[in-house]
Amino acid sequence: MATHNELGEKGEELAVEFLQKNGYQILERNWRFKKAEVDIISQKNDVLAVVEVKTRSSNYFGNPQDFVNPKKIQLLVEAINEYVTSKDLDVEVRFDIIAILKNKNAFDIEHLEDAFLHF
Repeated sequence: MATHNELGEKGEELAVEFLQKNGYQILERNWRFKKAEVDIISQKNDVLAVVEVKTRSSNYFGNPQDFVNPKKIQLLVEAINEYVTSKDLDVEVRFDIIAILKNKNAFDIEHLEDAFLHF
């Protein structure tokens, strides 16, 4: 497996652990709808937190969260609309980013709640 794929998988594992430690229940991982893949769908109280995980080995080209582009946002919104409808959920939906930056042998984790608005 390519190194960047391994880093991405490690980032998702760290994100799941982080969310669980902070009281979130993990409902889905890598949930797919059409062309979209949602990294993590979690819930805390009545909030469905849709989490995009971005992991980078350096911030030379920008912060990890800077790599969530409008097309990705559009795909996430479409996918979550389908998820909420198909599961008949009555929850508030929030879109978060967990940005992970590898710092030598450690990882810096930043949880950005309400990272972007859906239209």
